[in-house]
Amino acid sequence: MRNVLNGPILGLESSCDETATAVLAPDGRVLAEAVLSQEQDHAPFGGVVPEIAARAHLAVLPRQIEQVLARAGLGFGDLAGVAASAGPGLIGGLIVGSQVAKGIAVARGIPYVAVNHLEAHALTPRLPGLVEGGAPFPYLLLLISGGHCQCVAVEGIGQHTRLGGTVDDAAGEAFDKVAKLLGLGWPGGPALERLAAEGDPARHAFPRPMLGRAGCDFSFSGLKTAVAQAVGKLGAGALPRPVAADIAAGFQRAVAEVLADRAAHAMAMMRERAGPRADLLVVAGGVAANGVVRSALSAAADWAGFRLVAPPVRLCTDNAVMVAWAAIERLRLGLADDLDFAPRPRWPLETLGSAG
Repeated sequence: MRNVLNGPILGLESSCDETATAVLAPDGRVLAEAVLSQEQDHAPFGGVVPEIAARAHLAVLPRQIEQVLARAGLGFGDLAGVAASAGPGLIGGLIVGSQVAKGIAVARGIPYVAVNHLEAHALTPRLPGLVEGGAPFPYLLLLISGGHCQCVAVEGIGQHTRLGGTVDDAAGEAFDKVAKLLGLGWPGGPALERLAAEGDPARHAFPRPMLGRAGCDFSFSGLKTAVAQAVGKLGAGALPRPVAADIAAGFQRAVAEVLADRAAHAMAMMRERAGPRADLLVVAGGVAANGVVRSALSAAADWAGFRLVAPPVRLCTDNAVMVAWAAIERLRLGLADDLDFAPRPRWPLETLGSAG
């Protein structure tokens, strides 16, 4: 395979409950993209139903691909490669996206790239123009979403070291569970942030699990339980909005302080590994869209002498731009995948191995 790309790359994302397609030029310019959320499909169930998600991806993806290519002024014959999230995630959705991508690869005789969804998040800051001066390796990734909460040393393509992670709930999962306790529905993160803006974060003294502890592991189960106990003491029925707002604000501040503390420890660990050339903290995942969390992480980064990079919200949550970009990074190194590559519901970053 040639190391130099000679045409656009198509990326597909179907690992959870967003169906997404993007086409990128070889230099990383986004030619067209689309994301369709399945929020309304899953809201009645209070969370993502894997079978519903897979069927929705299958129904939506072919037409979405045609529309994105049309907006980019391209046809399938113009593509130089195709990529899909192949894990980790919900296996049904991963199979849908992977099989569609493989079909295109076979039909057009172009390379197929099985993208690790977490590496796609990790490589997002390397999109041209996103970070002033670029994002050279190594840098620190804080991935905080509904399914993941971990600190990762990003040292190269396919070269990642997990420094710490959650021992129970992910941060986004805790947001959703607390939002449900407060009667905010699902997904809960954005609604809880809006409610918290009306409340007093000092009204409730919620715990800060792991705060100050060595390393950069996380725990949110105890915090979630403390919120549940506070809600339970207020009796049955819907909470008055001001009362719910105080609880939301207190919970949100606790999460932000824990994330900032854990990130500070991770930045110190990163400096021990790589020295002063490690000066970039990248935050990604749905929770990275929370303004209070971003502010706390920004203060922690400033104190540690790191630059904080929080990609635009549309690139923090699941999207296909990051999938296509991860594929470009790999194809530049001559890396592609066989068509018998099987999607993986579990695929830790640290198992990717050397891309050398």
